[in-house]
Amino acid sequence: MNNWQPEAVIFDMDGLLVDSETVWLIAETEMIESRGHSYTDDVRAHIIGTRVDEFIVFLRDHYRLEPSAEALAQELLDHMLRLIPTHVKPQPGANEVIQFVQERGWPLAIASSSPQSVIDAIVESQGWGDIFRIRCSAEYEAHGKPAPDVYITAAKRLQVNPAQCLALEDSPNGARAAVAAGMVCYAVPDRSHSDHHAFNGITPYVFDSLYDVVDALR
Repeated sequence: MNNWQPEAVIFDMDGLLVDSETVWLIAETEMIESRGHSYTDDVRAHIIGTRVDEFIVFLRDHYRLEPSAEALAQELLDHMLRLIPTHVKPQPGANEVIQFVQERGWPLAIASSSPQSVIDAIVESQGWGDIFRIRCSAEYEAHGKPAPDVYITAAKRLQVNPAQCLALEDSPNGARAAVAAGMVCYAVPDRSHSDHHAFNGITPYVFDSLYDVVDALR
């Protein structure tokens, strides 16, 4: 792998490009604790990196919440969209790795579990609108991560063989999706929920930061 170079780079978004997992946590915690429940790390570990409509069903069933899954998902999404402009910040090295990929001339895209409205809001909030013209949301796929669907869609839209794509991920579920799509996956664990050990058996390419990813690609 030392001499391997990708033909395209596909980025996860939450926790990888931006520190938004902590913002999702704020919204999820308020939704659950406002109903008298305690939201624990153990429960949240089940949903990191997965699609909203899928993890909402898990949370509703786990906590026996009364509203429908659709109503809960909309409540959570509305709260998240209110928080994005003031709370979401780029992860260290995010702008640097994006610049590096652009300088190499590699096409790039986002493949995220988040709804399209959240992807668009975050991309625009960071001033990346002209950079990430291809933004793929798992909400339009038959299956969310850890299924490979959204990564396969991103590769198709980039017109690049998945085996020639580099996927950048922060969560084990996301890394599983990228590997299942046939891509090389570089993981940068989001320390709010993962560490290096969480990627054992998924991908051997685990880095401390996006700066280290740039160094590896260079």
